[in-house]
Amino acid sequence: MNQAPETSPPSPVENRPSLMQRVLDFVEVVGNRVPHPAVIFLMLIAIVVVLSHVMEMMGVTVNYQVINEDTYELETETTKANSLLTASGIRFIYASLISNFMGFSAVGLMIVAMIGAGVAEEAGLVQALIRKLVILSPRAILVYILVFVGILSSVGADAGYLVLIPLAGTAFLSIGRHPLAGLAAGFAAVAGAFTVNMLIKPLDAVLTEFTNDAIHLVDPSRSIGLTANLWFSLVSVPFLTVIITLVTERIIEPRLGTYTGEKPEETGGALTPAESKGLLYAGFALLGVLVFFGLLTLPPGAPLRDPASGAIIGNSPFMQGLIAVIMVLFLATGIAYGIGAGTITKTNDVINAITKAISGLGGTIFLLLIISQFVAYFNHTNMGTILAIKMANVLKDANVGPIWLLLGLIGVVALLDFLITGAIAKWAIFAPIFVPVLVKLGVDPEAALAAYRIGDSPVNMITPLNVYFAMVVGFAQKYDKNAGVGTIVSLMLPYVFVIFFAWTLLFVAWYLIGLPWGI
Repeated sequence: MNQAPETSPPSPVENRPSLMQRVLDFVEVVGNRVPHPAVIFLMLIAIVVVLSHVMEMMGVTVNYQVINEDTYELETETTKANSLLTASGIRFIYASLISNFMGFSAVGLMIVAMIGAGVAEEAGLVQALIRKLVILSPRAILVYILVFVGILSSVGADAGYLVLIPLAGTAFLSIGRHPLAGLAAGFAAVAGAFTVNMLIKPLDAVLTEFTNDAIHLVDPSRSIGLTANLWFSLVSVPFLTVIITLVTERIIEPRLGTYTGEKPEETGGALTPAESKGLLYAGFALLGVLVFFGLLTLPPGAPLRDPASGAIIGNSPFMQGLIAVIMVLFLATGIAYGIGAGTITKTNDVINAITKAISGLGGTIFLLLIISQFVAYFNHTNMGTILAIKMANVLKDANVGPIWLLLGLIGVVALLDFLITGAIAKWAIFAPIFVPVLVKLGVDPEAALAAYRIGDSPVNMITPLNVYFAMVVGFAQKYDKNAGVGTIVSLMLPYVFVIFFAWTLLFVAWYLIGLPWGI
């Protein structure tokens, strides 16, 4: 009687997880042990309190030269470390809790911006715009359009993650291309270029405010505006659109091959007549808002011009209140869309949308409360000024060029992004350290903010701590039931390396040529 050949058991090597999976497991374990950002900042506050007392006891001081604002002559000043554990330091901590938070303008900027963005998202305007653009895209340039819209979708907070990524997979499948490649392209666009846009968004307000707080540690008279990185962002968006598209078509799709799975049932194709009507109404509202602010800004002597110079760009009322323009723009178009599409039928719908958007900021507002105390304590101790001047002197003595410090900032931020994915939390840590040093070395603070945008984005695609990473895995399992974390990471790694390298090269070229970063 013939016996069936015995099947040898799999070797230990075959059962051993791949190197990528082991690295990913390690990152996930470490990431799960990282406390909440609020806890991290409470720890940092404790460190600042103790370190400030040690520095004062050691008599740490720095001498440096500043320009007198009245005489424009160089003057020598001395700054010493202030302890937070002395009687005056304890009084400062006790009495400044509310003033620290109320003076933290990032909170107000974010809430005002989300009033409009919340209505637009809740009414369905952002989702409808994304779907409309995807539907109208010619096949030859479909990927370019998807990626471009994905990058711009960050202005609508979660809309890109929730709407564009699954739609990208659907769009690819509908024209016979691999849906996982569409998901990867959408994910790369939404997450990998999250910090840049061709529009001003709420995140810009917060990052700008943190940058200004850091600048004021060494130069209280200097500030940057919301459009400080506008030119760099305007170039980065099409640049990254091309990069992501090329990676998708030259690397990702050839690796995936032809899709042979079943076509799942899809929903959310063409816009309904109500949605089309809503977009038409939104277009009229957009035109009305542009005309309204145009009349307030463009004519000679208009109230939003600088009353002294008549300038529109710079330190003008228009630029100082730009966040209000953004709020009104989203609010008007969102309401108009809702009326046309039928998603807004009464005034309470608008109020509820605003309330929902602001209530969703509860965790962020609490985090900003903690961060505002950290920033205030850090500034009060003069540790930022002392550290900046000492680091600047060390760098000068070591002949280390600012470009290397900027590149170091990009790399350090990227590494930390594996564990702390929030753009706000990381910049609150790095801005008081890097920005004053660079300003002391004569580097525009706009360059530091641009470097941070590069370091903060690409790793978002591969860190499991991204709150939307698991959701993208779920999208992939719709087309491949065996898809998992490793599937997404292996798809996204080429984007991470290529975007990081190419975007950094663009930054270096921009810096060396001396191009303006923004307005």
